[in-house]
Amino acid sequence: MATRRMEQCAWVAEVERAVADGGASSEESSRWRQQCIYRVPTCIKNLNRKAYQPQVVSLGPFHHGEPQLRPMDTHKRRALVHFLRRARKPLAAFAGAVAAAGERLEAAYEGLGDEWRVGGGAAERFVELMVTDGCFLLETMRTATGWEVNDYDGEDPVFSAHGLLYNVPYIRRDMLMIENQLPLLVLDRLLAVENGKDGNEDVINRIVLLFLSPTAAWPLTTGTGLALHPLDMFRRSLLCGSPTPSGGPRAPPPDSPDDIIRSAEELYEAGVRFRRSATSSFLDIRFHRGTLYLPAIVVDDTTEYVLLNLMAFERLHVGAGNDVTAYVFFMDNMVDSARDVALLTSRRIVYNTVGSDKAVAKLFSGLSRDVVLEPHSALDDVHREVNAYCRKRRNRWRANLVHTYFRSPWSFLSLAAAVFLLVMTVLQTVYTLLPYYSDKS
Repeated sequence: MATRRMEQCAWVAEVERAVADGGASSEESSRWRQQCIYRVPTCIKNLNRKAYQPQVVSLGPFHHGEPQLRPMDTHKRRALVHFLRRARKPLAAFAGAVAAAGERLEAAYEGLGDEWRVGGGAAERFVELMVTDGCFLLETMRTATGWEVNDYDGEDPVFSAHGLLYNVPYIRRDMLMIENQLPLLVLDRLLAVENGKDGNEDVINRIVLLFLSPTAAWPLTTGTGLALHPLDMFRRSLLCGSPTPSGGPRAPPPDSPDDIIRSAEELYEAGVRFRRSATSSFLDIRFHRGTLYLPAIVVDDTTEYVLLNLMAFERLHVGAGNDVTAYVFFMDNMVDSARDVALLTSRRIVYNTVGSDKAVAKLFSGLSRDVVLEPHSALDDVHREVNAYCRKRRNRWRANLVHTYFRSPWSFLSLAAAVFLLVMTVLQTVYTLLPYYSDKS
């Protein structure tokens, strides 16, 4: 009787249908593939809430309307007006182009609320948000990078030379928050109407990278397709120019213990030397004939937030890889103390702009808290090569000698005094026995 009643329950019937369907539906799989902008899970966000919270501007729906970000809405509307005046095209044309891609744009956001969904009757509101934020982004990047002549008033609080000087650093930081992303497809649709032609992927990638990394030394690879959003474009730039690994991921050999890599100072004591890599790619790390080549990194007030958001994107976006996460784990193991930072700074690998070396060491040690690394990362080969080098007998002896006698001036002076006394004792013995053997002969 009880079984028959349960068979009539709605949730039992629903689950039975799902079992009969054989798992995830094609609709669910398609939705997962299109998602690229995510809300950070609470378990990650609680470690450092400020790292994922925009400060001055909201981009997209997740943080739209928050009280501390509302003052920028007025400036967004002014940017939209300037954009339309310069483009000499009606707003309806731009809105129509964005609305045509509305389903793809909506699908890019994970867990988008019904108040923004087209199916929920919010099509006009969602298109308005995409067009307004997209035009604001284009105007900010073009004006700040000199892509176009600044036709804003000299007293403009945001787009004048003075306003850009004090606002661009915060806007740039907010553009790299994973919850605060705008699909670059929006910019593609806007430029298609403005220019009257498609195929603006390389132009969009270039202006985004120029704005996010104005001092970037690496060339932009063309023909790679439109990036998902600004954070994805920035991640691509950090990983470009690296040597292409041969073959797929390989499991470590059975006779190679999977121990963590030593700190920079311990490696130096074992005879490892450090040099700056030829590129700034996070994957341009290699070990050759006792020299470890590492890319240069500038550590400033935004480094922690940027790396945390990049790692969150790799964790949440299926297929993104774990290249940035692997780099952070590698550097976390390399940097244990201020002495490690000082060593890497002297080799022009770390450029410290945050103050003390201790602060940089603390920054790297806090980045990998509760972060999961895939079993086979891009730096596994380097890891094994360095450990194999340090396990050689002569390198172990050298490390023990340096660690024991050369870590401080007093240890070195004690060693020097002991050697001096030993030499003097030998000389005294020789001079004492020399007359005896001379007389005997």
